[in-house]
Amino acid sequence: MTEKLYYLDSHLFSFEAEVLETRRSARGVEARLDRTAFFPEGGGQPADTGTIGGVRVLDVHEREGEIWHLCESAPAPGAHACAVDAEQRLRRMQNHSGEHVFSGLTHRKYGAENVGFHMAADCMTIDFDKELSFEQLSGIEYEANLAVRANIPVRSFFPSAEELAALEYRSKKELDGAVRIVEIEGVDRCACCAPHVRATGEIGVIKLLTAERHRGGVRLTLVCGMDALDDYRRRQNSVARISAALSAKRGEVAEAVERVLEAEEKLKERASRLGMAYAALRAANVEPTEGHICLFDEGLSEAAARELVNRLTEKTAGAAALFLGSDESGWRYIIGSRQVDLRAAAKEINAAIGGRGGGKSEMIQGSAAAPAAEIERFFRNWRRL
Repeated sequence: MTEKLYYLDSHLFSFEAEVLETRRSARGVEARLDRTAFFPEGGGQPADTGTIGGVRVLDVHEREGEIWHLCESAPAPGAHACAVDAEQRLRRMQNHSGEHVFSGLTHRKYGAENVGFHMAADCMTIDFDKELSFEQLSGIEYEANLAVRANIPVRSFFPSAEELAALEYRSKKELDGAVRIVEIEGVDRCACCAPHVRATGEIGVIKLLTAERHRGGVRLTLVCGMDALDDYRRRQNSVARISAALSAKRGEVAEAVERVLEAEEKLKERASRLGMAYAALRAANVEPTEGHICLFDEGLSEAAARELVNRLTEKTAGAAALFLGSDESGWRYIIGSRQVDLRAAAKEINAAIGGRGGGKSEMIQGSAAAPAAEIERFFRNWRRL
């Protein structure tokens, strides 16, 4: 069996190992070493990457006790210097150990079980089986950061069967064989196969980002350590840009945005009134006809466009068609009629104007690719009256 160095020292990033075997699989070239510090995917933590003798390691998996390293090319047989991507591993350990702290405290305080855990590129998601408010979770966040400040040792060990039977610990599923326990005294004790930090102080800040109801419980997103710093920098940059754009102090951007949104809402209401007035005025300038009406406009609102079409249907014995857009960007259409069964006519109309759409007998909507001149010619010559 491959000697698992990541269990002996989670901070071992450079080591010597011998390539015992390489093979081709459906995934690519895989290599087996006599010993490895590369952690295979497990416990919700993705696999390590790095190099074996300068050859890039893309992924790592364990099969029947053997660790197989997916490589860009086949490393030569024999001994090689190997390197784990230390920055990637350290960030993942910060996040995973932070998750243990947060989940352990949540379990101790509220009896909530962690029933789902996923580590993404820039955050983690955690599912608890009980509904918890954001205020309750914020309280856990505070306690978790107190545990970080206390720099509590993180102990990983394989207890004997007798010792394991006497231990209380968290586990998402029933486990067979040797069980590895990760213990943070006074905070958490959990079955886990992944590498962790040596003490909670290495985790850095633990930050709760979001919490939402999920399958009778709650799903939250969390970031820790350097990922939390990166998240803070992104948010700080966004606030700085908003602050500059609105000429507001950074601590007052929320109020400034609320003022902008309030002003925008008033402008929308005004634009809606003007759109309706424009629709009425434009309809008033159209002469009644026994034929069809076909008009074009660049950008009426949906409500104003429907209002215009409804008014135009009163002035025609045929169909009233309104096209919004341009030849370059394409057209949206609304067509209404009190005389023509438009649902029955939709196929004929769409075929003539390069359109797609449909609706009810008295009104259809859709899009058209034909140019305005071609659309206008069709309605001028269309004989369905």
